[in-house]
Amino acid sequence: MIAFDIPNSSDGIKDVLITCLKTVIDPELFINIVDLGLVYAVKFDGKKMLISVEMTLSSKFCPMGDSIIIATKNSLERDFNNFKAEVNVVWEPEWNYKFISPEGLKILGE
Repeated sequence: MIAFDIPNSSDGIKDVLITCLKTVIDPELFINIVDLGLVYAVKFDGKKMLISVEMTLSSKFCPMGDSIIIATKNSLERDFNNFKAEVNVVWEPEWNYKFISPEGLKILGE
């Protein structure tokens, strides 16, 4: 479950952020980073024109980690032009398969 920090005056932003982040697909599992449970928190600061994402990867040795991080930043800056996006990778809590959404599990065939 993603924790959102969005000012009340930014109605509808949460849905746009989720839709945007779902365009980022893990190139090995072919599931978006939201349904994989890789995104932990999103902070939207309209005054600073900044979107901060706290996320993890499936492992510290994820061979596609850099491309996922860059794609996350690029997708946010594409959909929220004039905003700067920053992506912070964290390792706590450690990701596991229990973080995958029901939609993600369907894609995996489970």
